[in-house]
Amino acid sequence: MEDIKINDIVKILKKELNLGEMPIVSHLAESERDPFVILISTLLSLRTKDEVTAMATERLLALASTPEAMLKVPQDKIARAIYPVGFYRNKARGIHHVCRELIGRFDSRVPDDLDELLSIKGIGRKTANLVITLAYGKDGICVDTHVHRISNRLGYVVTKTPDETEMVLRAKLPRKYWIIYNTLLVFFGRKTCKPVSPICSTCPISRYCDRAGVTISR
Repeated sequence: MEDIKINDIVKILKKELNLGEMPIVSHLAESERDPFVILISTLLSLRTKDEVTAMATERLLALASTPEAMLKVPQDKIARAIYPVGFYRNKARGIHHVCRELIGRFDSRVPDDLDELLSIKGIGRKTANLVITLAYGKDGICVDTHVHRISNRLGYVVTKTPDETEMVLRAKLPRKYWIIYNTLLVFFGRKTCKPVSPICSTCPISRYCDRAGVTISR
């Protein structure tokens, strides 16, 4: 696709976006700007369906909503509260570790700097970018499997990994789209541009798409 067409694509996808189907972390950011809440929800969301993440986040934050309070909750109790999120026992341990780091290194404050967030074990680029964009409104590009897949499928990037996709997008995606790009493509990827057999017949941006790698579609 021609790079300039990304403007038309974003415009169309914004019109298509159903607020009721936004990713859970994006939903939280609409009403809840607490960086700690968004960080915890993002950590729980990894490899977990949104509806499971939403309920687990609610149960966990009912137990503790600050790093200090979270450390007072035993790991096994955290694990029970967040079950059945993916890797719930590992995530319970990880949440305690992150809370200790926040208290010990950042005065209990979730950093608003990408490199500082990445310095905390267990926080990857996807999580860090979501926190700085959704909690702090700072520019960043969160690349998950949907963003990586669809950006390549469109032909807007030609990359092999999500990290590589992020670097290319930082170089070419207009900055005004950085924060919304993840929300739009996650919604679109779940509804239409699915990993296997995308629904190309009714796709609102099909005229712009290179369909790179698509062998079967509906």
